Amino acid sequence: MKTDEIRQQYLDFFRGHGHAVIPGASLIPENDPTVLFTTAGMHPLVPYLLGEPHPAGRKLCDVQRCIRTQDIDEVGDASHLTFFEMLGNWSLGDCFKEGAIQMSFEFLTSERCLGIPVDMLAVTCFAGDKDAPKDEESARIWEKLGLPRERIGFLPKAMNWWGPAGQTGPCGPDTEMFYWVGEGKPRGNPATHEAEWLEIWNDVFMQYNKTGEGTFEPLKQQNVDTGMGLERAAAVLQGVKSVYETDRMAPILGKALRDPTSEEQLRHARIIADHLKAATFIIADGVKPSNVDQGYILRRIIRRAIRSARQIDNTDLGFCEAIAEEVITQYAAAYPALREHAKDIADTLHQEEIQFSKTLAEGLKRFEKAAADTSKILDGITTFHLYDTYGFPLELTKEMATERGLSVDEAGFKAAFGEHQKLSRAGAEQKFKGGLQDHSGETTKLHTATHLLNAALRKVLGDHVFQKGSNITAERLRFDFSHPDKMTTEQIAEVERLVNEAIRADLPVSYHVTSVEGAKKEGAIGVFDARYGAEVKVYSAGDFSKEICGGPHVARTGMIGTFKILKEESSSAGVRRIKAVISDGPQEIEVAKETAA
Repeated sequence: MKTDEIRQQYLDFFRGHGHAVIPGASLIPENDPTVLFTTAGMHPLVPYLLGEPHPAGRKLCDVQRCIRTQDIDEVGDASHLTFFEMLGNWSLGDCFKEGAIQMSFEFLTSERCLGIPVDMLAVTCFAGDKDAPKDEESARIWEKLGLPRERIGFLPKAMNWWGPAGQTGPCGPDTEMFYWVGEGKPRGNPATHEAEWLEIWNDVFMQYNKTGEGTFEPLKQQNVDTGMGLERAAAVLQGVKSVYETDRMAPILGKALRDPTSEEQLRHARIIADHLKAATFIIADGVKPSNVDQGYILRRIIRRAIRSARQIDNTDLGFCEAIAEEVITQYAAAYPALREHAKDIADTLHQEEIQFSKTLAEGLKRFEKAAADTSKILDGITTFHLYDTYGFPLELTKEMATERGLSVDEAGFKAAFGEHQKLSRAGAEQKFKGGLQDHSGETTKLHTATHLLNAALRKVLGDHVFQKGSNITAERLRFDFSHPDKMTTEQIAEVERLVNEAIRADLPVSYHVTSVEGAKKEGAIGVFDARYGAEVKVYSAGDFSKEICGGPHVARTGMIGTFKILKEESSSAGVRRIKAVISDGPQEIEVAKETAA
């Protein structure tokens, strides 16, 4: 079965079971600083999993593009990917464990769907811990459907618990489905024979909300979030040994390296294919390489691809563009935005290749100087510096050192690398703590304030202003918007005045559900693209603002407090950025101004 057929059959199956098909979200999360990319299908639906009514109803399904980098060092094996498509369906307080498991089993085994033999499947369930009990209920449902007990394993939270997508939010135990990839007849289950079973699907039972204090409280609305990795399902159904050999991925891999002659060459070719496919989709969603946030991840994966290309002796300038062109060829039918942004994708990759080539040249100079200053061993700090700053893989540095009769302090390199990882994790925890997902009072106020800010900017600067991104924590908001010039002091003051005037007016904040066309006719603010479904929520703050949004919001603008712009600066070409805070008094704002400065 072809990849495109699986994708469509999944949507058709759940539509037939009463689910509304909704469009997948952007790879760039809206109003959520807790993660850089959409990492799972449930991520864009967090407000609805917490109880906000979804305009399409209580049963939904979609195909969501995802980026995950936590397993980036595993990319190059048979199953790990940085970019993948997740086939997802949700119940928002409708069916729960029995209904979800029955539908999963039917789609996997029914001849009119995937038709996988039952004896080729196994599952795992949550083993239980201090936060939640052992999930015997799911195991009994699987048995009732015909799965033998020996095919059911129990695993701890690290394996059979999902969420939250950020630091806080909905989460719960899951039951995961696996396909036999071992030799001979299927045996055991993933808890007893892990390496011989490939995960293809999971059903997450969202029964809990993880709080900022790290505790787990029961959700008032029990939800189901199920996800099937499209690429892994395609590999199973097409009878190939890796996700890179499927009908859509094989041509991309072939562009990276036509005939690998070793496992190491194959690994590098897979890294190239995966990373440049991910980069192509990320650029199409509006991200450019940079040294921060999403741009940093984009730059990192492009450079990892270039490093792998050099490891297999591919130094041709422009190979990134050629692979991106193949990605577009393979996926533009399902994702037309790739074709629309083809020139931007090619130009971005070309510039990054040129820039990185210069960086590599500087790295070679640094290596030559370090090599000249030692007679035996290249120290670990220098080796890590070559890796981190100039993009030299350890293997490349070792090879060059050997050519000069030197060795490399690998233990020192690993120690420096470990310290770097520790600092990075600590920084990320600080940077992304809190956020929109916790629905705290302060976060909700600031989220509502972005609506007033957006409307005020359009009144002062013009209708060309549209939101280009936002980052909201409980302490402050950051709002990016389209505008070519630096705002004047007078313009900033006028925007601030208009927002505070709307707050003092204590306008009611309400929403109604309408069609996309209806929202356009009403004059609601929104970038009308594929992210919207047939119906949307339009939030209004009196007559001051009207915007498509999913929530959360305060009931009246008077609940927000005093609004103060701390900074107005450039974000990127044609995009400006405002940082602002709210406060109940002037003293708090002065402290915030000092912090921002």
